[in-house]
Amino acid sequence: MPITLESLPVELVTAILEELDLASLIVVSSLSRRLHSIASDHSLNPWRTPILRNLHSGTYEPSLRHLSVRTTVPRQNWIEIMSGAQPHFLLFEATLPNMKEVDWQECFRKRFLPGWQKWKRDSSWRETFKKLLYRVWHRSMTTCTSEESWTKYIVLNKNGSANELEASSRTYNPLSVFNDLKLQSNLAHLETHIRLVVQLADVRILALGVLNNPRGTFTVNRNARAFLHPPGIEMTSVQVEGPSGEKSRNGHSYEHLTHPLPAPPHAAYPFYTPGGGDRRWLMSGDLEEDGQQWVGGLMLTTQITSPQTSMPWGDGPFLQDLDLVVGFGRSQYASFTWADLDCIAPWMKDLVTKRIDGPGLGN
Repeated sequence: MPITLESLPVELVTAILEELDLASLIVVSSLSRRLHSIASDHSLNPWRTPILRNLHSGTYEPSLRHLSVRTTVPRQNWIEIMSGAQPHFLLFEATLPNMKEVDWQECFRKRFLPGWQKWKRDSSWRETFKKLLYRVWHRSMTTCTSEESWTKYIVLNKNGSANELEASSRTYNPLSVFNDLKLQSNLAHLETHIRLVVQLADVRILALGVLNNPRGTFTVNRNARAFLHPPGIEMTSVQVEGPSGEKSRNGHSYEHLTHPLPAPPHAAYPFYTPGGGDRRWLMSGDLEEDGQQWVGGLMLTTQITSPQTSMPWGDGPFLQDLDLVVGFGRSQYASFTWADLDCIAPWMKDLVTKRIDGPGLGN
């Protein structure tokens, strides 16, 4: 008896359909009742793999624009599309789906930092999502700061405390702000080092600090190292699945960041993500490059990204130091708050000894 596509197990048919581009999958899903049934099954969902190929490549097939009008495409695919697709595509090209309010909330949580929930107020999650998406696109393309007059940032101090500070958004420049912090700590003579912590759909979290070979431990910032290198995680860490789905290493437990969802170059965050985009482990043994250590305060800020942000700038190392803050698409910033710190680095809750709103040492 000859083997036909119709006689194959549904799992194998699904695997074959996943290899198709979206235009071909649309055609194939209409060829027979069985293929239509497989394509429509939310548990099999052969659409997810080609959709993710589009999102990860950054080049979208024309068929993706109006995929929401096709009843064969399970609705859960649109949570991933709305969470990771480029703002311009969603705002001006795509036909958006009709989703329940709980689905719009999930899209918001998977795309935006938790600190951005302050914009919801009395609006629906659908309205809030669309407003925030337009705002982040608008700010990535212009120098407008009218809707966020003050930009918050966090400084992890060497004594274990942390301050949430703010500066005028109109003049906010993290390099200038950090230079003032260096001057206050008698570190102005040392070079500023900048690290990309994690990239999300619309923003990336940057850390500005100072590396040095200190004579003693008084100026060493242990929390700076813990924030950039979660205790127990290394580039070669073996990740062991825990009883509740978390990953553990050397007695420490971590979960993959899912709300918000990291961009593909940081998909495994807080674990190391191979491929070149995760540059946190520029280390020599237990120390940073050249055997240095983080000294003084570590400044954490949120940078709004655009297509130009990912283009290398200057002669310095790519995705490191000045390449992260100098050049086109690198001049717009948003607030980084306590809620965002707890989300991006939950292990820091037990390491930060005191949280201070504003400047000073706290009461």
